[in-house]
Amino acid sequence: MRRMEKHAAMDSVAPMSRSEALACDHARPSAAVRGWLLVLAVLVFLVLSVGGATRLTGSGLSITEWRPVVGILPPLTEADWRQAFAEYQHIPQYQQVNRGMPLEAFKVIFWWEWTHRLLARLLGVVLVVPLVYFLATRQIGPGLFAKLAFLFGVGALQGAAGWYMVHSGLSGRTEVSQYRLALHLGLAFVIFGTLLGIAFARGRGQARRGSGSAALIVALVFVQILLGAFVAGLRAGLSHNTWPLMDGRLIPVGLGVIEPWYKNLFENAMTVQFNHRLAAYLLLLLTFWHAWRVAPHTRETPIKFGALALAAATLAQAGLGILTLIAHAPLPLALAHQAGAAALFALAVWHLQLLRGGG
Repeated sequence: MRRMEKHAAMDSVAPMSRSEALACDHARPSAAVRGWLLVLAVLVFLVLSVGGATRLTGSGLSITEWRPVVGILPPLTEADWRQAFAEYQHIPQYQQVNRGMPLEAFKVIFWWEWTHRLLARLLGVVLVVPLVYFLATRQIGPGLFAKLAFLFGVGALQGAAGWYMVHSGLSGRTEVSQYRLALHLGLAFVIFGTLLGIAFARGRGQARRGSGSAALIVALVFVQILLGAFVAGLRAGLSHNTWPLMDGRLIPVGLGVIEPWYKNLFENAMTVQFNHRLAAYLLLLLTFWHAWRVAPHTRETPIKFGALALAAATLAQAGLGILTLIAHAPLPLALAHQAGAAALFALAVWHLQLLRGGG
């Protein structure tokens, strides 16, 4: 009798267990899908890195038209190169900054921008083609499909935002708008973070200690990246190249000289750099507090490592930022600082996913 009751109890539980397992499978992508998402994330990282080099070398305005299909081909003849150069010579950047630039120097900045656009196109292909295969083989459930549809939409918006940014520098300005630069970079990191978040998803499980502060770290790193975009757009890193003081003060004079006051947050180079510094200090404090709160209280090595690595990486990124500032932003250091921001963001997303669910 007891055996019958035991078997009946087991039978009543079994369907629920299968249902939970199925839900977990849908929440966590297959190994093949995760691999594809990580390849996409690597491509986004490359696009971000080359985009940073394009901006820092002043190359972003070298291609003055947006041709999504025919623009894949670079100039193939000397006549093609002269035509592309002639189009560049009509914009303010050439007339006010690069007047007299030889054709060979133009080719250098052209190749930076062309490579950036080529990588963005490649990213679109690597997104769409495997997606069709995974849908055809039913490896993507409805929940994951919704996230990927979101990514596709943001990716299309990102392409339009890229041209919207470039267009701001083709008339009346010698460089792109800092607002549009922040939009373009922010959308890129939304794509990057979403890809990593899906790929690193651990299924459904109980959230660990520190998941809330880990989410706050991800958000603050993202905000700091946007602040960095305004620093870059205003070239704010080329002034006040001392640390920890600015103009010999902890709080420099001139932070609020623009009216109305809120424009200082986006248009006053001193204020933008000051806010970028403050956010770095806050992020440092938060990551070290998070490590102190999480690492001693977990036996799970990946979580312990993630908390400590996040604090160490934030410290290294802050140090690199200071070095870049006091050296007047040379290209190698500036590129390393931008790549470090992307790596720190990826680490923060991975750590958050570890804390959010089971294995």
